[in-house]
Amino acid sequence: MLLTVSNGMNSFLQFMTVLVIFIFVLVITWFFTKWMANLQSGKMHGTNIEVIETYKITANKYIQIIKTGNKYLAIAIGKDTITMLAEIPAEQIHLPEKAGEGMPDFKKIFEKAKIMDNDRKK
Repeated sequence: MLLTVSNGMNSFLQFMTVLVIFIFVLVITWFFTKWMANLQSGKMHGTNIEVIETYKITANKYIQIIKTGNKYLAIAIGKDTITMLAEIPAEQIHLPEKAGEGMPDFKKIFEKAKIMDNDRKK
């Protein structure tokens, strides 16, 4: 009887040890992934080059409008090549609106939904 309890306790302790190690590895992986993402985003973001718009032509061919310094350029991107197509005057560029600007407040959306739901129930 004592041997059975000891084996059960030993199995439980082994399970808990494996579970703690697994959670520890997950936490380390998560922190490393966040650190690597921050490192890569720091390398990718500069002050002189910005991709304004990308248009997909085929599976591996794109046209991009990029801003380099104060100039806007249209470039073609292929599998192994990048070709400058033209310089575009700044007056002809229609910049996309920034995400989040002009977005209504969630509280207002929720209140409007509640009013519409109450109207529907009546």
